[in-house]
Amino acid sequence: MTNETKKNVCPGCGIEVNSEELARTFKVCPKCNYHYPVGADERIKLLIDEGTFNEYDADLESSNPLNFPEYDDKLAKDKKLTGLKEAVITGEGLICGFPTTIGVTDYRFRMGSMASVFGEKITRCAESAIEKRFPMIIVSSSGGGARMQEGLISLMQMAKTSAACMRLRKEGLLYVDVLSYQSFAGVMASFATLGHIIIAEPGTKVGFTGERGRASVKQDLPEGFQTAEFMIERGMLDVVVQRKDLKTTLADLLDFFS
Repeated sequence: MTNETKKNVCPGCGIEVNSEELARTFKVCPKCNYHYPVGADERIKLLIDEGTFNEYDADLESSNPLNFPEYDDKLAKDKKLTGLKEAVITGEGLICGFPTTIGVTDYRFRMGSMASVFGEKITRCAESAIEKRFPMIIVSSSGGGARMQEGLISLMQMAKTSAACMRLRKEGLLYVDVLSYQSFAGVMASFATLGHIIIAEPGTKVGFTGERGRASVKQDLPEGFQTAEFMIERGMLDVVVQRKDLKTTLADLLDFFS
């Protein structure tokens, strides 16, 4: 069986979907609408007009500032798996002809967690938006919060990225957050919820901690309490958008606020 026809069992409904069909549906199950996670490079191809993306800070690379045991090996493994140097790609490009800066996090790299280089790239992305008078879009897919192997250096990125995003807002520039797959912990407690508009893909898990956090609150919580659909009913999000409609939705926002 070739890679092109390889079968994937959908985590949402259990049916087999081949790779060609997933490619046609933007990696969305045609039966149950389960939105598969998408890597940062693939997400950029889905959103940014072909041939217009210019990456920022491609030379910045994660290191091991605290000499944390085994961290170098874990970074090397994720770099090889993803082809990335850190859990976020930033840059600028056109969305249906509208210029924007964009940052896209990648869950495959240390669960999309924040570290020193991660925070620096998000901050520089916001600073570039201010300098060029561009809007900014951040697509977040993170389940790891602040990366424990970098200690307080990682934790401070919550304040650093938040401050950069608020400077952007004070300049009167549009900031849009897009939540995808999972958005938890330090990312959700900082830059991922500071946008003027917060969008989520269907089924996205949103919160500060995962399902295991039920035990800490010692309460019965409703089924699906962390899904985008649950959150939008309670005013935590602005809109839930199908992946196939995300690019045109962003273009409409860029057009309206330009």
